[in-house]
Amino acid sequence: MQRSRRHDPYPFTWEIPAAIFAGVLLVLVLGIHIGRAAANLLAGAGWGWPAREELFRSLPGMLGGDATAGLPRAFHGGAGQGALWTSISVCELLLLILLGWAFKIGLDRWGPHRVQGMATRAQAEQMLGRTRLRKASAVVRPDLYGTRRNRP
Repeated sequence: MQRSRRHDPYPFTWEIPAAIFAGVLLVLVLGIHIGRAAANLLAGAGWGWPAREELFRSLPGMLGGDATAGLPRAFHGGAGQGALWTSISVCELLLLILLGWAFKIGLDRWGPHRVQGMATRAQAEQMLGRTRLRKASAVVRPDLYGTRRNRP
């Protein structure tokens, strides 16, 4: 991997990791609510979403197995405890996979071991063009497009 020759004087501070932690926590809380709403919808009780002030206050009730915790009083019925846990688990698993994928993309783009100074395929095509790349292929990649006798 390449290392930058320039020194970045900006120190690592707590703000960026704290913002990432808060964002992940918010996604996981919203995943619990989405899982509960999906369980209620599949049970035939309809899609229910809590008011903003109940977003965090209803978590203990939901994690205790109450599918209607934090929902308006007009909301009747709800999913059973097994369906609630299954739906929340599936939703959280999907969100964790999505967060891991986003983390990988972020590290590839801005992480400490990113490749610096390399053009993408689109940038190379824009600057060189396909015809020029074909003509210069033996110089650009002699291991792949060298003379015939050098090819494996």
